[in-house]
Amino acid sequence: MRSLVTRPLATVGQAWLALAATLGGATILLGRILRSLVPPRFDRDETWRQLYGVGVKSAGIVVVTALFVGAIMVIQSAFYVRRTGATSLLGYGVGFTVFAEIGPILIGLMFSGRVGANNTAELGTMVVTEQVDALRTLAIDPIRYLVVPRFIAMIVMMLMLMALGDVFAVIGATLTADALIGIDPQVLIDSLLESHLLDEYLLGLGKALCFGVSISVLSCWYGLGVRGGATGVGRAVNNSVVANAAAIFFIDFVMGWLFPVGL
Repeated sequence: MRSLVTRPLATVGQAWLALAATLGGATILLGRILRSLVPPRFDRDETWRQLYGVGVKSAGIVVVTALFVGAIMVIQSAFYVRRTGATSLLGYGVGFTVFAEIGPILIGLMFSGRVGANNTAELGTMVVTEQVDALRTLAIDPIRYLVVPRFIAMIVMMLMLMALGDVFAVIGATLTADALIGIDPQVLIDSLLESHLLDEYLLGLGKALCFGVSISVLSCWYGLGVRGGATGVGRAVNNSVVANAAAIFFIDFVMGWLFPVGL
């Protein structure tokens, strides 16, 4: 009987300790990254390489994701638009959901799954093959050489990819509205511009900035903390993806609560 009570409590306790360790370790890593940026001392060649790998190679999947996001928004509202004839509200509905809510979340999850997981695996492999220890032996700070370039690249490219995704989400919405409901693309664009969604657009970029920070820090923390060879790398990648997804939804909730728009 006693074990039936203590085991669930032990499981909950271990989960809270793991969460505290993750938050504490990630916060300390973020502090070390910010300290390395004042004054800025990091490898610029590595930063350019990361910008290309993180941003340019992710542009295709982000464009495809954004096109489908815009199309889905129109498909979901097509029935009500046909029934009520409220074509003037279609642009507002698409713009609000794409700019402020669905767009940032889906692009953030896609970015996390592709870039964050790859970053964790890359750093974890360097740890288990002792490349990180070799850098320390050569008096090279792994934070400045490996982590800071990734941190900068993920933040910059998450913002740029979010802006790119917004454009293609609107394109996907206009094409779908024309093909599915017969609404002229100019009508949807005019409705979108008349809705004055600058606050929603800026909120989406703010979320993208926060997503970039969380994805970069968590993926680097899990990668540098790998233990146990190849099995440890796989476990770290899995934990990184789960933690980043949870962080994205939590950040979206907090920012939506602190900065309500559309009211």
